[in-house]
Amino acid sequence: MRCSIIVPTLNESAAIEASLRRLDALRAHEVIVGDGGSEDGTVELARRYAKVVNGRRGRGPQLNAAAAQATGDTFLIVHADVRLPRNALTAVEQALADPDTVGGYFRVRFGREPHDAFLAAFYDLLRRTGVVYGDACVFVRRTTFERMGGFRDYPIMEDVNLVSRMRTLGRVVALPQVVRPSSRRWERDGRWRSWASWCGIMALYGLGVSPRFLGRLYRQVR
Repeated sequence: MRCSIIVPTLNESAAIEASLRRLDALRAHEVIVGDGGSEDGTVELARRYAKVVNGRRGRGPQLNAAAAQATGDTFLIVHADVRLPRNALTAVEQALADPDTVGGYFRVRFGREPHDAFLAAFYDLLRRTGVVYGDACVFVRRTTFERMGGFRDYPIMEDVNLVSRMRTLGRVVALPQVVRPSSRRWERDGRWRSWASWCGIMALYGLGVSPRFLGRLYRQVR
């Protein structure tokens, strides 16, 4: 399996170097960083370990720009602050050995605080309802990705939308292996404030509110 790991970034200088070092140890086919105009040295740091593709700011456009330069037959989307297990690529390859499987994602676990356990349980609940966020490190066959036309041109919720569309084309698997996002966003913005804004945006998206409007709203409440 030729797996292209794609990492979206925007001012991730605090995390990107350590993240790319860990990804380099996995020996993927390639690692591509899709940057949205970082101004903190992220690009310079990333170029030491990966190919950097500049895209229009917004998670969807950045990921599409990076995917357009990828040469693998599988895309694995990894946020800059997420730790993959050592056997991540093996798990992806085994899942895609089933020709009916078009992609999938990992289980999500945070730290050891009570709030982290609550978040993990909530992620599991969302997963049972079909809602999957990019923190779960979504992977998809290149052929499926191209058939769907890639990510929607969304600044937010592009991950939830992608997985939803993947399900219409084939089997999407939930891997038992665990990925570990950082809880830095919750700590920086305040846990309950972050929780309230997250739930509000999810509810509005479910009601059909435009992701572009939600992206502007998200920036305001952070």
